[in-house]
Amino acid sequence: MIYQRNFIKELSFTAVGVFVVLLAVLVSTQAINLLGRAADGRVATEAVLALVGFWVIGMTPLLLVLTAFISTLTVLTRYWRDSEMSVWLSSGLSLRQWVKPVMQFAVPFALLIAVMQLWVMPWAELRSREYAEILKQKQELSLVEEGKFNTLGKRSDRVYFVETFDADSGIMRNLFLREQDDKGNDTVVFAKEGSFSLADNKRTLELRHGYRYSGTPGKADYNRVSFEQLDLVISTTPKIVDPISHRRTIPTSQLIGSSDPQHRAELMWRVSLPVSVLLLCLLAVPLSYFNPRTGHTYNILIAIGMFLLYQNGLTLLRRAVESGKIPFIVGLLPMHILILLAALVLLRVRSMPAQPFWQAVGKSLTLKGGKS
Repeated sequence: MIYQRNFIKELSFTAVGVFVVLLAVLVSTQAINLLGRAADGRVATEAVLALVGFWVIGMTPLLLVLTAFISTLTVLTRYWRDSEMSVWLSSGLSLRQWVKPVMQFAVPFALLIAVMQLWVMPWAELRSREYAEILKQKQELSLVEEGKFNTLGKRSDRVYFVETFDADSGIMRNLFLREQDDKGNDTVVFAKEGSFSLADNKRTLELRHGYRYSGTPGKADYNRVSFEQLDLVISTTPKIVDPISHRRTIPTSQLIGSSDPQHRAELMWRVSLPVSVLLLCLLAVPLSYFNPRTGHTYNILIAIGMFLLYQNGLTLLRRAVESGKIPFIVGLLPMHILILLAALVLLRVRSMPAQPFWQAVGKSLTLKGGKS
């Protein structure tokens, strides 16, 4: 029908504008944050663009949910405000008949979000983690200078010297290291070669084939110990990015068969977003009601409240599943069922003749509402 085509066309144009605005605001905020961290030396400058890109991929599903909900609510509210909806209703087109074009608009969003959540996101998360690990190693190696004394990490009491350094292999040769503890005792290490390594977010200086001298300056009590390999943990070196939960990198096919509560919680979240975009767009149909004679925009505030309730409810249930307090199905269904019931009740209320809101709600719950 003509009204459906025009309505979907207007929704699509509005969605493009909403998505661009949301993306611009969030990207600029994250970019400013990362640039600030880069200025402090906590993030490598060359990593900012890539980290923003990975972050955008991670936020895209939620941005799409917001885009679909805001677009549907905005367009339908304008129809009510301009009395266009009143004209359609008076011509015999019921409010429930607007559900079909809204779903035609929302289903592609749900499919795109499902593809991103179930397949793209795990891949992007894994690539992001790998990139962050590589940057951490490069950042450490970039601090190595031949023929100069440098502090190891941020500890001024730990100084090292490297005679030669091969940047391609990361191997340092003829190393000298001096460390002093709080009591004034010295530890001096000589090693033929060494290299930095990274495992479990711990950076380690691996020294090979050398000697370690320990004692007090000015006294002849130094002990000499030879070693084949000596590992020194650099615990105070800043991290490029915060640790990311490893479960987010697991393919969805592996999550389905897992009994781990954390994996079940991750699967619940991946499934919930595609469902939520459909339910929120359905909910936007009755929430868009606007009385142009009053000029009040309470519907927008109610819509914001419902969205926050929905998302926070899903987050709380996800945490409950993650901690093992409730099973997967109990965490997945309640919020979706609640929003679906709210949408159906409000649709029935808005299809009734004008009457007090709570009275109409009571009638809709007892299935005594008016015709649709």
